[in-house]
Amino acid sequence: MSAATRRKPEISMQTVGWQTYRTAIWRAEGRTAERPLLFFNGIGANLELIQPLADAMTERDIITFDMPGIGGSPAPVIPYRAWGACYTAATILDRFGYGDVDVLGVSWGGAMAQQFALQYRRRTKKLILAATSMGMVMVPGNFDVLSKMATPQRYTDPEYMVKNFEKLYGDDPDMQGRHRIHIQPPTVRGYMYQLLAMIGWTSAPFLPFLNTPTLILTGGKDRIVPAINGRMMDKLLPNSQLYNVEGGGHLFIVSRLAEILPVMRNFLSEPPLPNKAYRAPKAATA
Repeated sequence: MSAATRRKPEISMQTVGWQTYRTAIWRAEGRTAERPLLFFNGIGANLELIQPLADAMTERDIITFDMPGIGGSPAPVIPYRAWGACYTAATILDRFGYGDVDVLGVSWGGAMAQQFALQYRRRTKKLILAATSMGMVMVPGNFDVLSKMATPQRYTDPEYMVKNFEKLYGDDPDMQGRHRIHIQPPTVRGYMYQLLAMIGWTSAPFLPFLNTPTLILTGGKDRIVPAINGRMMDKLLPNSQLYNVEGGGHLFIVSRLAEILPVMRNFLSEPPLPNKAYRAPKAATA
């Protein structure tokens, strides 16, 4: 899709409590009846990075916002926690007249999506978790890769990004240029507060009680959040299904969008399956 035909988001600044958030809504073409999609982005990632997804999924309104100190949102006034960020998301949805939503979260945003689904169970109809984990109890990725995630340098230093892109995100030859086009460097305080927001957080004790239909997407070559984390969540969630992107790196939500888009669409459109805990065993064969 060319720049001239891209879906342009409606951008506004929304103040919740002491903090102002740059918010984007990509409106569905034709105003279809599909449920809106609330999106939670990865750590340090500004909302422009999901433009490819917005261009592809034109049948839904997509709503997202920059976390404090990220993209176009002012630096955080005070530290925040996951429950507070989810309250912000719910408040923004209310202001724009959205009720029930489907929720998609990627990486750090996948933890936020889990928190939102736990915190607002009645309005979360379906949940997609991509390249993410249960937080504190995750199986960590490669130490050399994770050490590079602890700093926003990958966003602020172009040479650092070029040098370490494959190690961080995978070996898609076209992804580096496309990803860099949309990057807006976060503030150091904004990036650090995002890290601190999830310190000590885990969804593990609560996932067995979360009946929301959930699609878990993992990357076979994800060096940041290994695919085993998705398999662990799939074991705990009573109403989930798992799809592994063979050869996909951490950014498969963009680099392998053509592959996973029909998977996500099918999941979002199909009626919920019975809870895994109540699935009848296969009949014995003679």
